[in-house]
Amino acid sequence: MKRLLFAAILFTSIAFAQNLPTITAQPNTVYVSADGKYESAPDTAFITFSIAAQETSPKSAYDRAAQETEQVRQILRSNGLDPKNAEMGYFSMEPVYDWKSPKHPVIGFRVSNNVTLKLKDFTKVGGIVQQLGAQEYNENVSLSYTLDDMDLAKQRAVEDAFRHARAEAETIARAAERGLGALAYASVDTVAPIRPMPLATRSVSAMAQAAPAPTEGFSAHKVTVTARVSTVFVLK
Repeated sequence: MKRLLFAAILFTSIAFAQNLPTITAQPNTVYVSADGKYESAPDTAFITFSIAAQETSPKSAYDRAAQETEQVRQILRSNGLDPKNAEMGYFSMEPVYDWKSPKHPVIGFRVSNNVTLKLKDFTKVGGIVQQLGAQEYNENVSLSYTLDDMDLAKQRAVEDAFRHARAEAETIARAAERGLGALAYASVDTVAPIRPMPLATRSVSAMAQAAPAPTEGFSAHKVTVTARVSTVFVLK
């Protein structure tokens, strides 16, 4: 029976050799790897967009971008939000060239400003997305959902993976007519993906503006955090 147990341990180690850390096998131990997950409704929404303006001179491009930014502030205020809730990711000004001309002359200047808005009240998401999408200057509008306390979600996923690993180790120990002892080794790897949802980025007609927002009637996707735990238990 012991020979059969050690053969099972060796087979398990070979099967996971490509994904798990190399561990020197010790006598009277069992090596088990298991996956776990934690799934929860999101509690935070991120709306990200770029404000872009192009004019023939740097000053006129900057002035137009400033006007467009003020319109964004008005959109936020109309939805009961302080503009300070929006964070600027970057600001850039660069020349625009005429690539069709052999000498590539400068024909204008483009100002870009990336903005991220963090929301806890999901009822405001649809209206803000619709208003931002209706503005000609807004580009690359995207919406994503996440958990504010991602560390706690990762811990829950690790706990779930460890429960599975211990249950499998106990099954092997019972099959070998042995008892399961203390944990001798463990390694953990967690993954917490965020899935953005692209939305309309250009101006829309009056009819489209009157239509429901692209997010209307849909629920935010659940956030799933996964973990893999590799363990070594001592056999009694």
